[in-house]
Amino acid sequence: MAKKKTSTTEAKDIFIQEQPITQTLELNYMPYAMSVIVSRAIPEIDGFKPSHRKLLYTMYLMNLLKGDRTKSSNVVGQTMKLNPHGDGAIYETLVRLTEGNAALLAPLVDSKGNFGKQYSKDMAYAAPRYTEVKLGAICAEVFGDIEKNTVDFVDNYDGTVKEPTLLPTTFPNILANPNLGIAVGMASSICSFNLTELCDATIQYIKDNSIDLCDHLPAPDFSTGGELIYNRKDLEQIYKTGRGSFKLRAKYRFDKQNSCIEIYEIPYSTNIESIIDKTLALVKSGKIRDITDIRDETDLNGLKITLDIKRNTNPDVLMHKLFSLTPLSDSFSCNFNILIQGKPMTLGVGDILKYWVAFRMDSIRRQLAFDINKKEEKYHLLMGLSKILMDIDKAISIIRNTEQESMVVPNLMSGFEIDQIQGEYIAEIRLRNINKEYIIKRIDELKTLENEIQDLKDTLKSDTKIQTIICKQLKNVQKKYGKARKTTIVQEEEVVTITKDDLIDDYGIRLFLTEENYFKKIALSSLRSAGEQKLKDEDRILCEIETTNRTEILFFSDRYNVYKMKANDIPDTKASILGDYLPNLLGMEPEERILYMTATMDYAGFMVFFFENGKATKVQLSAYATKMNRRKLVNAYSSRAKLVYLEKLEEEADYILMRNQDKATLLNTEMFPMNTSKSASGIQVFTLKKNSSISAVFKPEDFISENVEYYRTKKIPSTGHFIQEKDKAANGFSGQNRLGAE
Repeated sequence: MAKKKTSTTEAKDIFIQEQPITQTLELNYMPYAMSVIVSRAIPEIDGFKPSHRKLLYTMYLMNLLKGDRTKSSNVVGQTMKLNPHGDGAIYETLVRLTEGNAALLAPLVDSKGNFGKQYSKDMAYAAPRYTEVKLGAICAEVFGDIEKNTVDFVDNYDGTVKEPTLLPTTFPNILANPNLGIAVGMASSICSFNLTELCDATIQYIKDNSIDLCDHLPAPDFSTGGELIYNRKDLEQIYKTGRGSFKLRAKYRFDKQNSCIEIYEIPYSTNIESIIDKTLALVKSGKIRDITDIRDETDLNGLKITLDIKRNTNPDVLMHKLFSLTPLSDSFSCNFNILIQGKPMTLGVGDILKYWVAFRMDSIRRQLAFDINKKEEKYHLLMGLSKILMDIDKAISIIRNTEQESMVVPNLMSGFEIDQIQGEYIAEIRLRNINKEYIIKRIDELKTLENEIQDLKDTLKSDTKIQTIICKQLKNVQKKYGKARKTTIVQEEEVVTITKDDLIDDYGIRLFLTEENYFKKIALSSLRSAGEQKLKDEDRILCEIETTNRTEILFFSDRYNVYKMKANDIPDTKASILGDYLPNLLGMEPEERILYMTATMDYAGFMVFFFENGKATKVQLSAYATKMNRRKLVNAYSSRAKLVYLEKLEEEADYILMRNQDKATLLNTEMFPMNTSKSASGIQVFTLKKNSSISAVFKPEDFISENVEYYRTKKIPSTGHFIQEKDKAANGFSGQNRLGAE
């Protein structure tokens, strides 16, 4: 009989099952998220993530604390008994812990071979078969007394090996080395502190937990050195809450002979390649013009980035530009998220030290309890041994006359009133040791043991004595492994403040505006070797200004708008091209035209406007300055009458106003007041008849006359003077409007 064919719908019913999203999150997502948080990404109070702890403990079991180095591949293979991840992930973890990688301020692994560098993403580490490792000397403090039940042990993933849940480190390793981790929904970012300063601060905290930690723990310290910009308020915030950030920047020196800058220490959070790539991008875009070459000269002697610069360049100003524009200056964001008894907590430095001291006190109590137990066991055995001192012959007789071996211990127990453990111990004594001298020497230990046990019990009951032990251990760590700071502290007030203008390359430029609204910005150095300006047919230059690259350009349009642009935001061009079309560059309105262009760095001076209806107005240029970087200002001047002429002035000036080519008047701008409003209609300066208007405005030097003072007026509004026939002939009076002439 043929099988019945299952339909597609029936198949879907078999494999697809609806499930509420809340149930999916609870059953599938939450276990995964908690596993990543608790068992992978977030460090615990001993300063280690599970991957670090498994690796280091494996090396400890391999006797690599005192033994010789072994191949990294051997360590990776052995670690897989505790860590079920791939060999690649384990080796990456090992690399970061090594002295050779320079990622840790207090390296935990002594290494030989190429382990790459933390400050370079392209400097790859060698394969594990080529490198060798052993535990660093400081790991003696990490594993101190681990065999004395100082921490809990649990089964590994397959139940074949026991591994520690924490390592009993005798110093606050959680703050001695940087630790970064990204979990699910949370992350951890812990900076490192100098070991000498950290041990001292911890000792002072144990003595008085109300101390100001900033007085004893000045600032973080990093393996890559650099400079830390010190702001006590920011650090106090980090020390209190575990959140905040501080600034780091590179160290450099100037080689005057070779005209180059050598960068030899960089912020911990960046790398060589990022710095070089960003610097090259700035050079190519023209934002940095002083660098002629950049090279990575890092070698066995350490990091070095070399910048070749132009001879007349100020190296300090250039570096401050690079600090603002490249990762040579970077911020380290702190998020002291730590697992405390399986619970993630964001803690300040003081709270971290509080939990670490509590953890360390618990470890020492467990160690003391272990020592007491061992000494009490030994004391108990020696008490049994002391009982046979009274009659050694009896003990020998009991052993000799006992027919069955299994009855030796019971007979000794009944003969000397001792328990089984003591009986087993006595029965195991070698024949040569059954003499008074040996037994008396052993019994003499009873008094010493008794005193030692009492001292240990007294210590176990006293928090003060346990804290004294911790302080003693910290002083020992400080003496053995403490080193000078690598990251230099620079007071914030000592840092040179760089303005936005300082970041702009300052060089001479010339600006060109044409009637067809084409614009050019040409460097003076380029202009010297250039030929004639290329223009469209029948186009002409309307405005030409020589200024610097730090200036701000104002464009006045026929729609009563002002468009503003910074010169450095506009790329340099050449005389041989048409230039930028302003409607595209400025985003102008349809059919809108630019009438006039001016440039300013400080908004000094004023604008003067002359209108067809005989009115004129003055407006301070500062009226066009804005706090926000606005690109367009509307109502930039009066719209009540047609504009005939406008110009920027630094001081008062003379102008000749012409009425319909029959009358003219010469006046000075000081004759009419400065307006407070940009769009003010102004004051009447020329009296006009019906159907007459101002047809042109001249500067006196542009008006040809043997006696130009003939037209001067002493008051406004002026009725003007009829233009003399010889002046009409000399000037031609074509009627052209000189709007925008400069």
